[in-house]
Amino acid sequence: MAKEFGLRPGHVATVLDDLGIAHDHASFEADDDALELIREALAEVSPDSPITAKGAVTPREAAALLGVGAADVQRTLVQKLKTMATLTTQLKPEVAQKLFEQFGAKLQFADAAAAKPVAPKPKPAPKQPAARKRPPVVTIMGHVDHGKTSLLDKIRKSNVVDTEHGGITQHIGAYQVELPEGVITFLDTPGHEAFTAMRARGAMVTDIAVLVVAADDGVMPQTIEAINHAKSAKVPIIVAVNKIDVPGANPDRVMSELTQHGLVPEAFGGDTIVCKVSALTGEGIPNLLEMILLQAEMLQLTADPKGPVEAYVVEARLDKGRGPVATILVKNGTLKKGQSLLIDTAYGRIRSMLDYRGKQIDEAGPSVPAEVTGLNQVPEAGQKVEVFEKEAEARTEAERRIESRKSPTHQGRGLTLKGLREKLSQGEIKELNLVVRADVQGSVEAVCGVLQKIKNEEAQVRIIHRGVGNVTRSDVDLAYTADAICLGFNVGVESGARSQAKQRGVEIRTYKIIYELAEDIEKAIKGMLEPKFEEQHLGTVEIRMVFDLSRYGKVAGCYVTEGKVVRGCQVRVRRNKEVVYEGKIASLKHLKDDVREMAAGFECGIQFEGWTGFEVGDVIEAFEMVQV
Repeated sequence: MAKEFGLRPGHVATVLDDLGIAHDHASFEADDDALELIREALAEVSPDSPITAKGAVTPREAAALLGVGAADVQRTLVQKLKTMATLTTQLKPEVAQKLFEQFGAKLQFADAAAAKPVAPKPKPAPKQPAARKRPPVVTIMGHVDHGKTSLLDKIRKSNVVDTEHGGITQHIGAYQVELPEGVITFLDTPGHEAFTAMRARGAMVTDIAVLVVAADDGVMPQTIEAINHAKSAKVPIIVAVNKIDVPGANPDRVMSELTQHGLVPEAFGGDTIVCKVSALTGEGIPNLLEMILLQAEMLQLTADPKGPVEAYVVEARLDKGRGPVATILVKNGTLKKGQSLLIDTAYGRIRSMLDYRGKQIDEAGPSVPAEVTGLNQVPEAGQKVEVFEKEAEARTEAERRIESRKSPTHQGRGLTLKGLREKLSQGEIKELNLVVRADVQGSVEAVCGVLQKIKNEEAQVRIIHRGVGNVTRSDVDLAYTADAICLGFNVGVESGARSQAKQRGVEIRTYKIIYELAEDIEKAIKGMLEPKFEEQHLGTVEIRMVFDLSRYGKVAGCYVTEGKVVRGCQVRVRRNKEVVYEGKIASLKHLKDDVREMAAGFECGIQFEGWTGFEVGDVIEAFEMVQV
């Protein structure tokens, strides 16, 4: 309706408020008579008329009232108004009014007092006063053939400064894009498999994940895998809808499909940034880079260049001329030439350092990738880099680690159904993470449906990834990082996945019968619960005589007045209603015979564990603790 009258949605919202019609940012329901009234009112509204807000405005609400994208609003706040705000942050009245002016609109408030935002709780002082802003580290993910590599190549060729030697940029597994607004570090290891393989070793390197989806193909199995891997790592996702230039491209269909997997685009009222790009022509790539920098601003990424070194291996290889070569990405501190390093069991002193241009450097600060030489062996990607004062110290620690791994007790940290209860008893989280694979989509849905019914208040099943086909190495990586178990139904295990799972301690279980699968998981869930017990009354007994026998010691002569008493059961002895003993019955006799239990109406002799202080007139309450 706003377009019909050449107005903004906020003008419609203002008219609806004046007419007393309920709405959600100009979205409303009305009958024909009400529509006629609304149209008459809108016909008198000028495009220059101010938009009226009832109270404090958030960036998301501002976008809805202005009829623009939420990303455009955030970009304007950051770049033009120098204001950091999430989509749900309440803006100060003067900031909100300046924001509307940036889009050629005017904002007024119906209630000046209500326009003031609720004061947020004061934030604690930063732990590292020396911390400075650092570039974001970005990983590209997506389905095969959707253009991940092409997109990386286009970004590299368009934005990376060529070297002086023949215009060739070194391939070291990471590179930086230098823009007027800032720097972005890209990991040139596209694919969620590499991303999760690094994370499996503790390398929380990635700050932002860019999910590439082809506009002509839509969301595919590997797209879903990538989404689940990024979500598991709690890494924010920016979607790049690629191939918008090809025939059959349908970006709107892609955005609709994304919502089914928890990524709701801003155009649909969600928080997910979606950029339409073409890796072939370069269209939309500047906007994508701008959105990455905007997201980085929201994340407030910082590091202390003078702090302790935190760094990880991005890529490593054996070079014929230089020996083991490792690309290292620094997260905190500064890596310097000549430092002694330990990377798992690889050690050495940095002999040389190259940046992504192939230029010799002496040090690398936060978010800066550097190719180093001087290690005694090739480390694995994702392993943490430790700095030692002396190379001898690094070598000694490496040798100790090698020896410790020869021990039969050295095992992977993965989760098994058998060890589930022990693992979860150490914390308060009661959750069983599962990666599910089945032969066909129908089976996937059936298995997941059965599993999701297995839950209770204290423990539940969480399916972190599901898919069709054999259990893969990627599944094992994800299970390892998320402390999950891989379940397969009517499928096999890909070559290499089984040995990888064994090495990392990840359990893979395959089934042919769905009920056997469900039964095993249900048993595991029950094992996750701390057992609960309740007291169940057995009977009441009176002590009527006390015997002191030379052969047996002190014995209580009793009469069962109600219920029964059982040998070994728990008892509570009361004297004048006060408890004088709690324990167990050690011996139960009828005349001279040992008996298991005695029912009401019978006499018996009772001895207690560790207690002989009973008296005539004491009342025994017999009970047992029953698990519920």
